[in-house]
Amino acid sequence: MIEQAILNKVAKLYGEPDAQTITNDIITLIEKWKPHAAQFPNWVDESTSYLITYGDSFGRGDEKTLFTMKVFAEKYLQEAISNIHILPMFPYTSDDGFSVVDYRQVDPNLGSWADLNALSTHFDLMYDCVINHISKSSDWFQQYLAGNKNYKDYFVESDPSFDYSSVTRPRALPLLTPFKKASGDVTHVWTTFSDDQIDINFKSPKILIESIDILLMYAANGGRSIRLDAIGFIWKVLGTSCIHLPQAHEIIKLWRIVLDEVMPGSLLITETNVPHQENIAYFGSDDEAHMVYQFPLPPLTLHAFLSENSQVLTQWATALTKEAMVSLNAGRKNTYFNFLASHDGIGVRPTEGILTNYDRQMMCQQVERKGGRVNYKDNGDGTQSPYELNINYLSAITEPNDSDVIKADKFLAAQSILLSFIGVPAIYYHSLLGSENDVQGMVDSGINRRINRQKFNLDELETELAEVGSLREKVYSRMVRLLALRKQYSAFSPCSAQQVLALGDALFGLQRGAGEQAIRFVVNLTSSDQSVDLNVAGYDLVSDAKKDAQFTLKPYQFVWLTQPLGI
Repeated sequence: MIEQAILNKVAKLYGEPDAQTITNDIITLIEKWKPHAAQFPNWVDESTSYLITYGDSFGRGDEKTLFTMKVFAEKYLQEAISNIHILPMFPYTSDDGFSVVDYRQVDPNLGSWADLNALSTHFDLMYDCVINHISKSSDWFQQYLAGNKNYKDYFVESDPSFDYSSVTRPRALPLLTPFKKASGDVTHVWTTFSDDQIDINFKSPKILIESIDILLMYAANGGRSIRLDAIGFIWKVLGTSCIHLPQAHEIIKLWRIVLDEVMPGSLLITETNVPHQENIAYFGSDDEAHMVYQFPLPPLTLHAFLSENSQVLTQWATALTKEAMVSLNAGRKNTYFNFLASHDGIGVRPTEGILTNYDRQMMCQQVERKGGRVNYKDNGDGTQSPYELNINYLSAITEPNDSDVIKADKFLAAQSILLSFIGVPAIYYHSLLGSENDVQGMVDSGINRRINRQKFNLDELETELAEVGSLREKVYSRMVRLLALRKQYSAFSPCSAQQVLALGDALFGLQRGAGEQAIRFVVNLTSSDQSVDLNVAGYDLVSDAKKDAQFTLKPYQFVWLTQPLGI
């Protein structure tokens, strides 16, 4: 049965004549990796949360950084975090890990697969599969340039005289890059993201086989979750947008079939920084991604706090809740990977059709005023538009002259939306640790995204976390408490219902779960006291106190209210 399912997908991608041969190769890989199958839970629940970090985010002396991460994680994360997402930990040449040289090797500067397997004894891990592109210094690309016939179709060659105006561009950089082969011939290959990120050609069955072997290797080495980076770009057809093509979806569905067979409980998470409807298309018919990145949530939450108005956020959340309830009631096992901050900036494209151009321009101006930068994309018609806001999320939410108390309150108010929203929460390490803009790191490197990628010396970090009343201590201690509290209530499960509460523009509210298990969440988005009327008294888990049916929220205060019986 599994063979037939694979055969059907392969035939769609590569045609009937070669389908059986390719399928046989995939079955061979299944047999190769089945003895290494890991034991993963069946699905996610209210106890599931992710920390997003780099393999070298925490260092100490001469220790390998993955060992240092284990020390940090076991001391500071076990109460709150169940999964650790390690951004690309492979040898690389640029883009802070996303120009991978070798998919199968851990960067020796970080540690080894043994270090990752040791970390996986206490935490589920999430690895990046950066399979849309590979470094120009990789053996794959160097063999291609050398004329090795085994690699001749690994990359996407194209004529620069063709019309590429319909191609979706995430960067204001050339789409094609010329390279000289050993033969002396000059070839132009696709480089969607940079000239050091060479697009891989999935029209080659060899690449499909390579990708499956890599995915199964990751899962066998503790990678319960696998993030599919920039996955919408993996199939090119000239004259189309070259993003989200049907073949891209079919490949992900094929990967899921294989992973479900070999590593039950493993999870595929698609990363597609695009408008909402394009993004959720990667759920398929409950046969594709287990989770999709919730890209509208970061910019819409930021917009709500900058404008002190929940109207747009509430309208979007209401529409999304209807979609989520349909999926939930159908018994589907897919949900949202919710985040506010990440290693990248705050995406602007996901707000298309939600925010006005005026709103987007306001956000760009506010980010630049607060020390951040705006990255632009090429629209293909000679114009550019905002693509990404590069700024630390705490710095974006707060004002530079706010006190540490106000900064912590504002930031935790934003994080409360992340922790309450239907789906699974993912917290960037700088958000857990109360960091602000690393302007010097951005300026010194000339890379805008470095404003939010500062590395920690663990000894220095521990000293800062021990300073009671410091911004780091305030944010970390409160975040850990909220995450630990959240794990105790099934209302926060991705499988629990969600209802958006209509409370006026100054407030944002949700009800999670139903009946006696329900929790009502309300947050004040403004710098003024706000009255709340919920028609029924409750018990606030956050403040550990009873609330009457009518109560007042202080600036940036939020509540998680259970039924009165919870008192």
